[in-house]
Formats: sequence, structure tokens, C-alpha cells
Amino acid sequence: MIQLIDVSKTFTSGSGTVDAVRDINLNIEESEIFGVIGYSGAGKSTLVRCINLLECPSKGKVIINGVDLTELDEKNLRKYRQKIGMIFQQFNLFASRTIFENVAFPLRYKGINNDEINKKVASLLKLVGISDKAKAYPSQLSGGQKQRVAIARSLANDPGILLCDEATSALDPQTTQSILKLLKDLNKKLGITIVIVTHEMSVIKEICNRVAVMKSGRIVEVNDVISIFKNPQAQITKDFINTTSNFSRIDELIKDNSSIVNLEKGQRICRFDFHGSNTKEPIISNISRKHDVSASIIFANVEVISETVLGSLVVILSGAEESQKSVIQHLKDIDINVEVIKSA
Repeated sequence: MIQLIDVSKTFTSGSGTVDAVRDINLNIEESEIFGVIGYSGAGKSTLVRCINLLECPSKGKVIINGVDLTELDEKNLRKYRQKIGMIFQQFNLFASRTIFENVAFPLRYKGINNDEINKKVASLLKLVGISDKAKAYPSQLSGGQKQRVAIARSLANDPGILLCDEATSALDPQTTQSILKLLKDLNKKLGITIVIVTHEMSVIKEICNRVAVMKSGRIVEVNDVISIFKNPQAQITKDFINTTSNFSRIDELIKDNSSIVNLEKGQRICRFDFHGSNTKEPIISNISRKHDVSASIIFANVEVISETVLGSLVVILSGAEESQKSVIQHLKDIDINVEVIKSA
């Protein structure tokens, strides 16, 4: 549905030029929820604004449903933009207009009569769960309610694509969860394609089908979310994944020579990563019974991503050298990733 071909965006000012986006090639399928993640300055917001040409690429093509938007004149570009909704971090609502009028705004200039507008706005407010706020003003709403208004307004023209530029960054964790659930429900009900820009891996984990990781204006990794969490390739991807768990602490503890990770002669600290069906493997029990090796768990995490179970354990192995090697080989044979972090 969305195809970016060799897209770059360069900004020029008195102090020089900045390559915000460089040589991006990307395909986003119809009805998927696609994430773009990166730290501040990575170029992710510029990239998503290139999709609807709020930022016109310095070079490259932006193709939506087979139409290259970069070749359209202003009139036809406005027409195509109506089918691309967008929501922002700061909501961008009209403070002096009621919630009803905020949502109705995109419809006022389309020649639609008042009865149709009233029905459309009422249905949109119901869809996002704020029918009772129609007569209220933005200042009377919470952050989550304001974002629901912004989502309703973005859906007024029945878009096939919804762009979300840091849409949950100004919200508390509980409200973020409710907005992500709403977006997921809209994706299922309407079949709308959603592109989410964020710097939070927890958002990607919660809602996205696939994700692109950006650094310095380039995409360094693209994959489905399960594969990204199971086997991240780029270091920046690994860093983002570490923000969603406490496993980065193990490196700090080793560096600080904490008593938690002090080993006796012949012991190892190992990390086991498992997924899907092998999460049912009684790992610790089997290590003890079948290999005569004890495993003391010092970190553990199990979570469900897109209905797939992913888990990790960090353990201290104790036992005969050959028995420990046998354990490690057995786990690798059943598709459990094993990393020896420290040994003595």
C-alpha cells in the first residue's frame, strides 16, 4: 500500500545542510500496523511526514496504492492527502471549538449537509468512546480523551492510512495502553493501515506487526516484531529491546563485580532465550534430572508478543564441565539460544 523508493530529505539552513532521511526503501502492506522506532534525531518523524508529503522528499518516490505522490500537482495532492489521516503528540485541537466541531472540521468544506455531518461525527465519537464529550471543549478533557478526539477527526474522511507521530509520548502508561488498544481495534474493524512513529520499544511490542529501526536518517533493520525480539541484528535494536526488560542489568552487575554474579570455580552464567513451543520445555528441571547440573535463576522474563510466547532466563550453572557442555548443546539442539555471559 505504501512504497518508498530511494527517499531522502535534506534540510538547508545558514549553518549548513542536514540529511534527515537518507536513501530509504520501504514497503508497508495494506492493513498492517507498521512501527518506525529510533532515538531523537534519527529521522523517523521526517520519514513519516514524507509519506503524506507534509515534508516533500529531496529525492525519491512516495507511492500510495500505485500513485506517486511526488508527481502530483497541488490540487490532486490535496485530494490524496484526504485519505491519509494523521495524529500528533500534542493533539493539535482547536481550543475555541467544541469536540463536535473539532471532529466536524474536515467535513465542513466537502459540500456535505448538516444532517450527514451530524451522523458522521456522532458515529466517530462513538467509535473512539467519547460520545458524551461532544459539547465539551479540549481544555475540559484529559490527554487520553484529547487524543481520542484527534483520532476521530483523522478518521472523518475515511482514510485508508493513519500516520501516528509520537501519538502516545505525552500520555501516561495507563492511558498509552488504552490508546494503543483503540488503534488496534480500529485496525481490525476498519482494515486501516497504521504507521506508528515512536521511541518506545514497549509501543512496538504492544501493537505492531513489523518495525523499521532508524539511526542517523537510515533504516538499519526491518523485520516482523517477533523476529526482532528473538534475533535482533543491529546493536541499536538490541539496545531498544533491553529497555523493555531488566536484562541489561546483568552487564552492569558484572562490571561492578556484584556479589550476585560472583562465581565459584567451574560455574558459568548463561542466558537462555526461548520462544513458541519450546517455552513449554521444563528447562531447569531437565538440567537437574538429566544432566546432574544445577541452575540458579538470577533473572527471568516471559512475555507474549503477537500471541507468541518469548522468554529469557539468566542462570548460574554448577556441575561437572562436561555436564555443563552437554546441557548447553542439548538446549541449542531444541532451538533455545544460549549465551555464556561469564565463566570461572
